[in-house]
Amino acid sequence: MYDKSDPRSALAPKDAPAGPRTGLVAEPQEAYFYNEAPQIDDATGKTWLLRGHNFVLAWSQAGEGACFPRSGQVDEYAVLLPETGAVIEWNGQKADVPGWSIAFVPGGDSTVTLPAGGPMARLFTTRSDDLVKQCSNARGYDVPRSHIPEFSPWPEPTGGWKIRHYSLDIPKEDGRFGRIFRCTTMMVNVLDPFDGPRDSSKMSPHHHDDFEQCSLAIGGEFSHYLRWPWTTDMADWREDRTVTMGSPSALVIPPPVIHTTRAVGPQRNQLVDIFCPPRIDFSEKPGWVLNADDYPMPS
Repeated sequence: MYDKSDPRSALAPKDAPAGPRTGLVAEPQEAYFYNEAPQIDDATGKTWLLRGHNFVLAWSQAGEGACFPRSGQVDEYAVLLPETGAVIEWNGQKADVPGWSIAFVPGGDSTVTLPAGGPMARLFTTRSDDLVKQCSNARGYDVPRSHIPEFSPWPEPTGGWKIRHYSLDIPKEDGRFGRIFRCTTMMVNVLDPFDGPRDSSKMSPHHHDDFEQCSLAIGGEFSHYLRWPWTTDMADWREDRTVTMGSPSALVIPPPVIHTTRAVGPQRNQLVDIFCPPRIDFSEKPGWVLNADDYPMPS
């Protein structure tokens, strides 16, 4: 149920599920990085970790010169740099990545160094078991989410493995939804910011059948509205919730919960949506994925 001004209103409708599903485990996962103790507090700075079904989000407030190594990393990961730049090294390659960029780093041994420090988000799959164990909600998925498929990576990038990075300084374009980038493991949509509160007459409540959405707030304040659908089993029913979060913070929204988000901060509000693996429907929209030439879709 998207507002007609929302580019997602042009997405092709999906077939309805075969029938009502019961016994769903559909609990959101919340992290308030701005007022919770970090999971890591050492010479690199402070790092908070939150997991979803398929991914781990590591949010760091790094000190000057902080270095974040990964040894034997099992698969590709993403690095979001909202303010300051980083030096990323992998397999003899070195990339100087400016601030307000996103980078994708292949598996294996790599380092991310922030010469000036600053905020950084890294996104890994839950195949990185060492990170899963450190998450604030490490036990949050002990009960299986049987309606969410297991993670499967997308095809290898065109031209082989290397560090790839992209500027987020991309102007808004009519008909395109945010600034979407994907790799073999993640899809990241750096949404257009709201200066002041979002128009409450143009909300877009919707749901996903079988994948989570992680909404990462990197500036401002947001209210997330959640409504659980009624199945034939009242044990699945929940009261509506409004989750209001400052920044930085993250909310993992489970399927099939109906949700919409409103920017409510008085100044600039910046949200980033994260999906693991990438979304097919967004990828099928011409021009929406800005690095589609580098990362092919599954056949």
